Amino acid sequence: MFSLSQTLSIFAALPDPVFILTRSGRYAAVLGGSDSRYYHDGTTLIGQYIPQVIQQPKCEWFLSQIAQALLSRRLWVVEYSLGGNDVKGLTEQGPAEPIWFEGRVQALDFQIEGEDAVVWVASNITRRHQLEQELRERCERDPLTQLYNRRKLLKLLTENLTLFQRYQTPTSILIFDLDNLKKLNDSSGHLMGDKAIVTLGEVCLASLRTQDIASRYGGDEFVILMPHTAAEQALPIAERLRNECARRLSALGIAAECASISGGLSEFQCSDTSIDAVVSRADGALYQAKAEGRNRIVLAKGPECTESP
Repeated sequence: MFSLSQTLSIFAALPDPVFILTRSGRYAAVLGGSDSRYYHDGTTLIGQYIPQVIQQPKCEWFLSQIAQALLSRRLWVVEYSLGGNDVKGLTEQGPAEPIWFEGRVQALDFQIEGEDAVVWVASNITRRHQLEQELRERCERDPLTQLYNRRKLLKLLTENLTLFQRYQTPTSILIFDLDNLKKLNDSSGHLMGDKAIVTLGEVCLASLRTQDIASRYGGDEFVILMPHTAAEQALPIAERLRNECARRLSALGIAAECASISGGLSEFQCSDTSIDAVVSRADGALYQAKAEGRNRIVLAKGPECTESP
């Protein structure tokens, strides 16, 4: 149907690069990749081996994917990134950010110079990956404060409780909310109420430590997860947060009775079998803070962890 030269021209016109790779990682052929917006000329790779081109540990990863495709004899689909640190001899003109690819790898039913081989089609999916990342971020973030939302918080709490149950690493949570939000909304309007909530989120982002995780739990209620932190260490952090919230809320012109927060602090306990127990204990301490007059942090008491005999 087509002459050899026509067939080669068709392969050369393929927008995505096609690599013929042997089991040992030799580039037996490089075809296509004509879309210069996404790819450089790969023909210089022909005859070289993956270890000569790709740094460890990514080099071993590529070789393992070739082996998997040869073993399964089915289409093998993988997603991977390549950054400047992954490629040997890359000049300073290389990409500033990693480039993401989808690799579609299929074993060939014949050998090349005595070696099993695969065809590897690499498609640049960087833009798709960025959009997926942005979508994940939106699904995990509260739109008003840009803090993590309740769904993400519950996932993180569950993960940290699992770690605590295994290693008993001290972990604390703080639940706090704005004092007299309803009164603020009634006197100054809901826009001011929203502004106060945004301000609390800003204080969380600016005042907490790197390892602390802030989230908006719902309404004007916030939760701070403090990994590797016992309650005694968490209490001064919570007090500093309370003072900074009061200062920032007062700067908005909010009346003193509404320009404060109350919080309940709880540490993970050995008896905790679910995050509900942790949250309930902190929530109870929050209600106690309200009952004692607001504008304070109350530390929930729980049983001490004891070692098993």
